[in-house]
Amino acid sequence: MTKTAVVLFNLGGPDSPEAVQPFLFNLFNDRAIIGLPQPMRWLLAKLISTRRGPTARDIYAKIGGRSPLLPNTEAQAAALEAVLGSDYRCFIAMRYWRPLTEAAARAVAAWRPDRVVLAPLYPQFSSTTTASSLQVWERAAAAAGLTVPTRTLCCYPRDEGFVAAVAGQIRAALAEMGEGQPVRVLFSAHGLPEKVVAAGDPYQWQVERTVDAVLASVGRPGLDHVICYQSRVGPLAWIGPSTDAEIARAGADGAAAIVVPIAFVSEHSETLVELDIEYGHLAKEKGVPIYLRTPTVGTDGSFVAGLAEQIRVTASCGDAMRSGEGGRICPARFGKCPMAAAAMAAAS
Repeated sequence: MTKTAVVLFNLGGPDSPEAVQPFLFNLFNDRAIIGLPQPMRWLLAKLISTRRGPTARDIYAKIGGRSPLLPNTEAQAAALEAVLGSDYRCFIAMRYWRPLTEAAARAVAAWRPDRVVLAPLYPQFSSTTTASSLQVWERAAAAAGLTVPTRTLCCYPRDEGFVAAVAGQIRAALAEMGEGQPVRVLFSAHGLPEKVVAAGDPYQWQVERTVDAVLASVGRPGLDHVICYQSRVGPLAWIGPSTDAEIARAGADGAAAIVVPIAFVSEHSETLVELDIEYGHLAKEKGVPIYLRTPTVGTDGSFVAGLAEQIRVTASCGDAMRSGEGGRICPARFGKCPMAAAAMAAAS
């Protein structure tokens, strides 16, 4: 029996009101989020987390005082293990709150696997999410004494199972709409500062490819839709259009809105509070006749089966890193694509 440890990367979320501020500190102290050198980054993270802590606690209070991300991820891990079989075991490595990556690496080492697969729960790659998790894992694995072969699934923006799960939810939402009601589908993804994309991050391009694949699967030619971005913070220019602006535009056009969280696979504060509560209120204020939000894919059978197959293929591939389609899918202009770095390392 070949024992394969599967490490599932995710953001993490506070598990109590007291954890909100340290969670925020860990987030803003990440060099991938704030690129300042230390100790300036530490000081700024301390300032931001202190100032934003009370507001963030109020946000989490609306969903029980804690993030549901860990229980959701645990359910996904269990679903994956059921499909993958007893030769595989899933471990959760959260980036900014428990179980942190260092604890996950120690747990993997204690299980003594023959190989490791790193699988982000971010379908689209970004230097601010997957890359940051991979960097921390490399250090944590070394500290834990892990030396077994390790393979990485860097992204899977057009995975058939993921696409089928999202498309099925959109078809169900469309079926709820009355005849003759204009409908606009808003594909909402977490935003990024424009400078991150300009520096070669392929996230926005990959989100667009996901949407193309989903629309093809929905099978409704001419479906009114737009890609938009949520959760912007701070004074920097962010990629757009913004989700709130598109909700307002739908109201002005008399169109019902189906909001699809296209870059999230689990429910958390940005779906349950920002999309459901805050933007739900906004939709009413702006006269949106019907406002529906599709659920994240969670443990949808198509998504789990698709990701399980990606993990199997990655485990047995000859390369240290692969995308969900095998080789590099990002155009050359995206220098932050991890496949580019992997190719350079192999050539050196």
